[in-house]
Amino acid sequence: MSSKVLYLKAEQNAEVMQAQVCVKDIASVYCSDSSITSKVKALKIYQFQEEKRKRQVISILRVIELIEKECPAVTVESVGENATLIELVNTGRHKTMAQTVRLIFVMLISFFGTGFTIMAFHNDISINRLFSRVYEQVMGYTPQGYTILEIAYSLGLAVGIIIFFNHIGGRRLTKDPTPIEVEMRVYETDVNKALIETADREGKTIDAS
Repeated sequence: MSSKVLYLKAEQNAEVMQAQVCVKDIASVYCSDSSITSKVKALKIYQFQEEKRKRQVISILRVIELIEKECPAVTVESVGENATLIELVNTGRHKTMAQTVRLIFVMLISFFGTGFTIMAFHNDISINRLFSRVYEQVMGYTPQGYTILEIAYSLGLAVGIIIFFNHIGGRRLTKDPTPIEVEMRVYETDVNKALIETADREGKTIDAS
């Protein structure tokens, strides 16, 4: 009897809510035989034991080894990552008052920090003096108070920030990811790679026997 081919697409990072980790928690699985697919998805590959240890790197070779041991008539084709960083997530940690206070603190720091940066930049280039000179050259007299230049610049700055960050309130302007989302994904990928490589160098990766 010819062996069945099972395709395994592992993720670079997988967050799990339970200590017992199965194949379905870290990878997408496909096989023409649905019974094999279900069996492989439910196959246990790791169990978190230590209370403080919430991360573990597991090699896909180890996963393939376990699958082929459980299903000898299956040939596994890996089309994803070579290793997966598994993180045990505490679902209740985001509901505490301390987490809410941290969130508000970060929001305030970001808001006032950004405002201070913009004001410091404007003060550094003497933008008020620049607007006064431009207004005087165009209109022929020295302005008194705020002019159309300051108003237009302020409105343009606000519109530019909204367009750049692709958000206004809780609504997204377009379907494209925002620059912050792109940078966060790049940062997340770099962190995952660093953790996986560090675990591999320290010999903490669970690999095939």
